[in-house]
Formats: sequence, structure tokens, C-alpha cells
Amino acid sequence: MVHGHSALIDFIKSLYSEQDCVPLHAPVFMGNEKKYMQDCIDTTFVSYIGKYVTQFEEITAAYTGSKYAVAFVNGTAALQIALQVAGVNRGDEVITQALTFVATANAITHAGGNPVFVDVDRDSLGMSPKALSKWLEDNVIINSGSQAINRTSGRPVSAIVPMHTFGNPCRIDEIIRIADEYNIPVIEDAAESLGSTYKQKHTGTFGLAGILSYNGNKTITAGGGGMIITDDYALAVRARHISTTAKIPHKWEFAHDELGYNFRLNNVCASIGVAQMEKLDSYLTNKRRTAESYAEYCRNEELKLVGAIPGATPNNWLNAIVLGDREDRDAFLDYSNEQGVMARPIWNLMNKLGMFKNCQHDGLENSIWLEDRIVNIPSGVRTV
Repeated sequence: MVHGHSALIDFIKSLYSEQDCVPLHAPVFMGNEKKYMQDCIDTTFVSYIGKYVTQFEEITAAYTGSKYAVAFVNGTAALQIALQVAGVNRGDEVITQALTFVATANAITHAGGNPVFVDVDRDSLGMSPKALSKWLEDNVIINSGSQAINRTSGRPVSAIVPMHTFGNPCRIDEIIRIADEYNIPVIEDAAESLGSTYKQKHTGTFGLAGILSYNGNKTITAGGGGMIITDDYALAVRARHISTTAKIPHKWEFAHDELGYNFRLNNVCASIGVAQMEKLDSYLTNKRRTAESYAEYCRNEELKLVGAIPGATPNNWLNAIVLGDREDRDAFLDYSNEQGVMARPIWNLMNKLGMFKNCQHDGLENSIWLEDRIVNIPSGVRTV
């Protein structure tokens, strides 16, 4: 496969000819970022109080078709609070996928939950409805209070967190239907999928709530940042309240009515986010052209590129190829990075990490297969 690897690396370098070393996904600042940041400094509104925080939330809600959006310091904090407000209590179980970035499982744990890992579909890389349904059927009973209980552990199953991996929508409508049968709320980890839709509806808007991320490596960035999007008014209000130290509004008194967090996004980061949102559509168009170029190349070279499932329109955040096995994967990673083209494997499965090794899972057949084969290749906005 050395020749095949070499040819692909040459093709990637031709796409990103302006860069000597090609990053996996670097941020670009081509709009009003400096102007809006300067406005924050000039007005002295640099903390979480400021017009850009509100504007960022309003733009995001409108763009995704959500009624409400609440800005956070990062996506992990947004997911933690979404789970807590959705009713996850300490010791409860939360179903998610093992094939995910560690932040998903971390946020579940920070919220007091215990992750349970079910398998993914090979085509979407997201939670498999079939695997979810089987695990629930085999492990869960509904008690007299209409609550889902894991018959093995005796713990409530309080949420399901599917992920739209690399911006590729999973079969979220099927997951919602299954979850509804068991009265379990769904919180979508849409951290990577701003701009992605499934059946013409934005990811993160199918469940009770969804979360987005604006880390420096995402499609757009706020230098960090996260967002809860939801149509549930009570969830949005309480999420905003407890993420702002649960402070009761008052002219001068410091009164707090519950345990809170200092998780709100600051105005400076929000100003970057607003400027980036103004360019989002052009970035998505740019990235779609790159994805189409990869698709054409892979067809000609008989190389497998992860594509979209029927009904899905991905944001093409990170393009991914499927190699023959782990040995082939590692050989490609060694060669690409030696040649100045950053490529990365998919994450280690969560159940293989020490802090999650005792979590219940369903065998994860597809997840293991994908872990051995998936490689991300450069997917950032091309500037020439």
C-alpha cells in the first residue's frame, strides 16, 4: 500500500498547495473577528455580560431552527448541564457510544451519570438504532412510575446521548422513536455537526436538547465555546441560570438558590463566534467542494471514503477513509505525518480507557472494526 499512500498524500498536498505542512483542520479568520473583538475592548464588556453573547445565541438558534440557545465555555460543559437539567441524577445510567471523543463520556460522568456503551453503524459511525433497541430490550424494564430501570444494576437509565460523528448525521429519528418507547430523553452530541442536517432538519434539534462545540478545530470557532440548543423553555432557562452561578437577579445582593457553575461563554469569545457565523455558509460550501474532490479521488482509486447515509447532509467537518486493517492504518499514519500531512486515527474506544473500563457495553463489534480502520485526513477550509 506504500504507492497508494504516496498517491493520496500527493493529492492532499495538491488540494492544500498553499501550505507546506497540511493541518487536519485549522481555524480561518476571514471576517469581522478583529472588529468585534476590538468593540469588546473599547466597551469594556469582555466577560459573560455583553451583546455578542446574546447575539451569538440568537444567530445560532435561528440557524439551527431551535427556539432557544444557551452559550457555554465549551461543549463539554454544555453537555454536562444539558444532562443535569434533563434529569440525570448521581448514579443514573446514560447510554452513549464507545466510538466517540472522550468529552462525551467525561460530560456524562461530570453530570453524575454512569456511561453505558452501545454499538454504532459502520456507515454513519453514529449510534446504531438496532444496537440500542437490542440493549434496551435485553436489559431494561419499565417500573410502575414509567421509569426505565437497568434490571442488572437496578439503576435508572436517565438519558441517551448519540453522537453525529465527524459531522455525519446518525439515524437520529429512529433513535428518538426507540427512546420514546422507554420514556428516556435524548440529548444529542452534535458538537461536530454545526451545519449538518438529517431529513432537512438540523442535527441537535431532534431530541430534548442538543449541544454544539466551537473549539479551535471545529468548522467554526469561538476560540472555544459550546452551546445548548433546545425547544424546551424550562430547560433553557434553568441551564442558563445554573451555568451563571445560579445567581438570583438583584440590583446589588449576591443571592444564589442552588449549586451553580461558572460555565457561561464570555463576550470576547462570543464576538469571534458571531463573526464566524457570518462566514459559516461560505465555509460549508468550501468544505463540500473538498469532500467532493476526495470522493472523486477515492472512487478512481477504489479507496473507501466515509459518506453520508440516505437523508443526511453532512457539514464535512472531517473527512475519513476506511483502510484495510490496523496495520495498514498505522502505516498510513506514519507515512502521512512524516510527509507533513496531518492525519489522525479515530479515537480509542471509551471502554478501553481506564476510567470507563468497567462500564457495561454490548460487545461493540462495529466499533472495534472501525477503530482499527478509520483515519481522518485534512479537511479545513482551503484559502486558495
